[in-house]
Amino acid sequence: MEFKFPAETEQWRSELRAFLKQEIPPGFEGDDDFFDNEDQMAFARQFTKKLGARGWFAPAWPEKYGGLGKSQIEQMILNEELAYHRAPSGGRLFTIGITGPTMLVHANDEQKGRYLPGMAAGDTWYCQGFSEPGSGSDLASMETKAVRDGDDYVINGQKIWTSNGHVADKMLLLARTNQEVPKHKGISAFILDMKTPGISVQGIPNIAYRHDFNHVFFEDVRVPAKDLMGGLDNGWYVATTTLDFERSNIAAISGARRTIHDLIRWAKETHAGGRPWDKDSVRTKLADLAVEVEVGRLCAYRTAWLQAKGDVPNYEASIGKVWMALLGIKVGNAGVNLMGAYGQLQPGSKWAQLHGRVLTGYLLSMSGPIGGGTSEIQRNIIAQRGLGLPRG
Repeated sequence: MEFKFPAETEQWRSELRAFLKQEIPPGFEGDDDFFDNEDQMAFARQFTKKLGARGWFAPAWPEKYGGLGKSQIEQMILNEELAYHRAPSGGRLFTIGITGPTMLVHANDEQKGRYLPGMAAGDTWYCQGFSEPGSGSDLASMETKAVRDGDDYVINGQKIWTSNGHVADKMLLLARTNQEVPKHKGISAFILDMKTPGISVQGIPNIAYRHDFNHVFFEDVRVPAKDLMGGLDNGWYVATTTLDFERSNIAAISGARRTIHDLIRWAKETHAGGRPWDKDSVRTKLADLAVEVEVGRLCAYRTAWLQAKGDVPNYEASIGKVWMALLGIKVGNAGVNLMGAYGQLQPGSKWAQLHGRVLTGYLLSMSGPIGGGTSEIQRNIIAQRGLGLPRG
């Protein structure tokens, strides 16, 4: 195996870094609160459109859909650099990382031509309508219904934990369309405009005091039948493709890598009580985390390599998901403990170190083994599809 990238790929990375240096203001520390901050939100929209104008928001997509026809490896490098430099996310994960690739697999040509260019341009942001109050890991037990009525489907029900739902323009929605078949076989996927009458969104503050999650209610919401994606009652297969793309995202790993680098820099500075870097235990802990993040990085690279070959990663993506969920907790825990009492201060506090990002990361990491599919579910996938073990 060759661990070095070709010269043209490294040139692509250099171009990205030059662009980020030019477009991201000095001292910018990310968009952790951009969902609730109008100025940050405006900057995120503007930044996303600048990427789109260059064809850089979705470079691996075909040119006719707004991309550059680059490889999945080069798309991964884009995601890695954006996350490491804490560039505005602009709904990147759910738009370009999940929904767009799923459309490329399951949407018909008319749908691709109608929706993908707007996504690649950074004009349209997506969210994902999957989980419900009573349907999490057992996603197939969902109760939101879609009933055919002439040229439309009428949607009634509710979704929960809808990240970005209050700022998204459209949603990839799963709803039950057939009650007479096994639950996995009666689900369909729809592309839904979030401004459609009958949709209401209610925010759910999370443990880090951020408004990322939402509760979305549907009351007689009409969706054109032409926006059914992947075929009637075929939504389960659309969903599994979507989750495989979600779990292969490298942004979380790259974010953890940046945090470790920040912690190393902080530890080398002198603080009250001395210089943490002078302690063997501190150097050993940060070195261990640096090694673990590189392992996660290689897992993500392998997933991107499989995508570049035209494969849809399955258990490989689950391996990366489990690893990153555990690593996120380790990094957050190490950072909070390294800083002592300072590690308990929230962003905005006068004495918060590294802008309070360590505490925010620690709090958010607690959901890592749950969001996007629990680690227990991931281990089952790895065991059954990767190792060929029987169901328990």
